[in-house]
Amino acid sequence: MCGIAGLFHCGTPKPVDPTRIERMCNVMAHRGPDGSGVWTAPGVGLGHRRLSIIDLAGSPQPMHSPDGRAAIVFNGEIYNYRELRRELAAEGIQFRTDGDTEVILAAWQRWGVNCLHRLNGMFAFALYDFSSRSLLLARDRLGVKPLFTAQLADGSLAFASELKGLLAHPLLRREVDPLAVEDYLTWGYVPDNRSILKGIEKLPAGHYQLLRHDAPPASPQQWWDISFADRRRGNERDLEAELLHHLREAVTSRMVADVPLGAFLSGGVDSSAVVALMAEAQQAPVRTCSIGFDVAAVDETSYAAQIAELFGTMHQARQVGSDQFDAVETLVEMFDEPFADASALPTWRVCQLARETVTVALSGDGADEAFAGYRRQVFHAHEEKARSLLPAPVRRGLLGGLGSVWPKADWAPRPLRFKSTLLSLAGSGAQGYARGLSAAPPEVRLQLYSPDFARRLGGYRGEQPLIELMSRAPARSGLDRAQYADLKFWLPGDILTKVDRTSMSVSLEAREPLLDHRLIEFAATLPDNMRVRGKQGKYLLKRAMRRYLPDDILYRPKQGFVTPIAQWLRGPLAEQTRAVGASNILAQTGWFDGAAIGRLAESHISGRSDNSRLLWQLLMLDRSLQRLEITG
Repeated sequence: MCGIAGLFHCGTPKPVDPTRIERMCNVMAHRGPDGSGVWTAPGVGLGHRRLSIIDLAGSPQPMHSPDGRAAIVFNGEIYNYRELRRELAAEGIQFRTDGDTEVILAAWQRWGVNCLHRLNGMFAFALYDFSSRSLLLARDRLGVKPLFTAQLADGSLAFASELKGLLAHPLLRREVDPLAVEDYLTWGYVPDNRSILKGIEKLPAGHYQLLRHDAPPASPQQWWDISFADRRRGNERDLEAELLHHLREAVTSRMVADVPLGAFLSGGVDSSAVVALMAEAQQAPVRTCSIGFDVAAVDETSYAAQIAELFGTMHQARQVGSDQFDAVETLVEMFDEPFADASALPTWRVCQLARETVTVALSGDGADEAFAGYRRQVFHAHEEKARSLLPAPVRRGLLGGLGSVWPKADWAPRPLRFKSTLLSLAGSGAQGYARGLSAAPPEVRLQLYSPDFARRLGGYRGEQPLIELMSRAPARSGLDRAQYADLKFWLPGDILTKVDRTSMSVSLEAREPLLDHRLIEFAATLPDNMRVRGKQGKYLLKRAMRRYLPDDILYRPKQGFVTPIAQWLRGPLAEQTRAVGASNILAQTGWFDGAAIGRLAESHISGRSDNSRLLWQLLMLDRSLQRLEITG
């Protein structure tokens, strides 16, 4: 795992200053504390920060091919590199190192862009080919590893693993994209189709970009997509056996490392499944770690301890206080863009704990997206059945009208909170899912915007990209479309961003075996009833893991990795909550109605409503704009 950065001139190959690339890399030193390197040639420069995982003494980067015709900087891991190396060696290709970086170089020279389909792993890399005078930027299938790009005023294209790498370049403009603010208020993060700053893009997951000196920048091209269009045939027992095969392959392939390796263990289904399969695959005890809070309602450490005892792991657990709000500034620096997923805090803490004993940690991320483990996916599957019973005009008129006047009862038991359900059912399946997934519905966001900012949006709503994504999904059912959106939009924008930044901030490599593309592709072919059965999601996965895990782990209500934000904003952060509406930074932007934010804050502090998610978003936006030195 590493950090990469570089510059490429699309046009006249101007000289590249190596000190600029060095500065871009050095601000990402946390991603690679074990080594660094910079290489430049007319019109191109590559920089690298290394976290040594495989071939510790070899594989320095930037790396050149043995014939000197290609150079690469690479962030990630290729889990099948040994198989590829044997195949390439059988064709006469000789290798000088024992790592996976040189295998990518050889694969490019043998197969060109098609080499991407051969790679099983997580990666973002930049590969310069001298003979074609081209630069290949590529990102893995699901977007585990990030890559930011920006077109600069001097005609060069800059790229880096994190936004801070681009911010280190003196020619980068710092102007906020208003559409990104709307996106952020909608989702709690800036999705991969946009960046908080104008002119900066994120190479989409499963895409590559091929740049040439003699041509303007080419658009990214998709090289992989997930399809829900086909259905796997077979009885439940056969599907369960096939699933277990994919799970074992995914876990064992990610256990290859020349450094200490362990796993995150929350006590939920997914991390417990990963630990169970790791324990099956090795004789030595698995190293595991978990984090708990001193608020009983959000603490899961007892379940983690149960799994640790069951599999005899070397377990570390640590409880953090509910007063961890002092880490806000650290989180802001970690993410660069505003990021309001409050689970980033415990994720960072568990990464810190893991790094005390291991350099690589396996996580359970990805199973909810692939196997329909989120409550919202289960609800959506049932809502789609309800939609099919009523014509769209009836739903829009009757349910939409009723939902618009139904009170927002945050204080009421969940079954009595009908407002969101009524409004969701009034729209299409995609519109309803977008509403349910969003952090704040459009009518609430519009109340916070100033009239001028609302006009600047030109009618754009943050839900639109997700709705469009679902409408063109290669899918057969509403459940398919919801999962497709989660895999393509939510997963790279929120979950994988969170894990990448928090783990890399402490120089820890996180690996996600449940995001093995072969496993994901298999899961997408399962019939709906193998994913959702009644009120249960992840049906087949839970059935497959019953031979390993007890029912009280498999079938207990899903809790998630949460933080007591609502309590913080009513208690120790109450004054900061009140101050958000009067913030100098937010006020100078002219984007918001300060009085409306003030009313939102007072309603939350008094306990009349739970506005914690939206207030946390505003607080993190305020801090992020301060760090980016932007006022509008």
